Amino acid sequence: MPPPLALVVGVGAERGLGAAVARRFAAGGHRVLVAGRTATKIEAVARAIARTGGIAESHVADATSEADVLRLFDQAFGEEGRAASTSSPREDADVVVFNAGTIQRSGLRDVSVAQFEELWRVCCLGGFLVAREAARRLAPRGRGTVLLTGASASLRGKANFAAFAAAKAGLRMVAQSMAREFGPQGLHVAHVVIDGGIDGERLRVARPQAADGTDADTLLDIDAIAEAYWQIHRQHRSAWTQEMDLRPWKETF
Repeated sequence: MPPPLALVVGVGAERGLGAAVARRFAAGGHRVLVAGRTATKIEAVARAIARTGGIAESHVADATSEADVLRLFDQAFGEEGRAASTSSPREDADVVVFNAGTIQRSGLRDVSVAQFEELWRVCCLGGFLVAREAARRLAPRGRGTVLLTGASASLRGKANFAAFAAAKAGLRMVAQSMAREFGPQGLHVAHVVIDGGIDGERLRVARPQAADGTDADTLLDIDAIAEAYWQIHRQHRSAWTQEMDLRPWKETF
């Protein structure tokens, strides 16, 4: 039998959550498909995994494009035809992770239709497309895991974040609906709320002061988040998590 597959959609820089999740599942014995919009970034992530003895390959794909998502899943699952065995341990099951996201801060009166739609397409529509194809491939096998990355805005709207909150709340509803529909068929669906700033390249570029000195203690470590994803995937089906919230110990909530 070939190794289990981990398809991680929404991978960017090597110091980013998507890359950290890809590395963790590769370390756990999965063949990892690293998918994202920028070829140079995902190729670097795949090479780094290979250097440590993992199995990884990169695929350029835009999660907001139905054609790209269909092609990606055909490449990932189309030629394998692996039969699922419910007696195998959870870590041998295939997993699909949706991690694509973008954020814009803007007062409601200043949000254009184009901005609102862009956030919805990346954070919600992309998640729906990936989740739908994961269900089509994994549910008939009776096992597998689908993990969707959420945010503080998944649970509550804040001033100047109406568009982002609407998109992330929509993704959360996709996750809940999917879990209730496919959980009884053996497919584990979980939504992970990242409640706080992530200590990755994006934040370090935008707010370098936040990642240095005392402020660094208020950020989420990317490898610690990735470990939580791995642990959710390994859960016994008698005690599945549908939603987990992660935040730094100093985060106010």
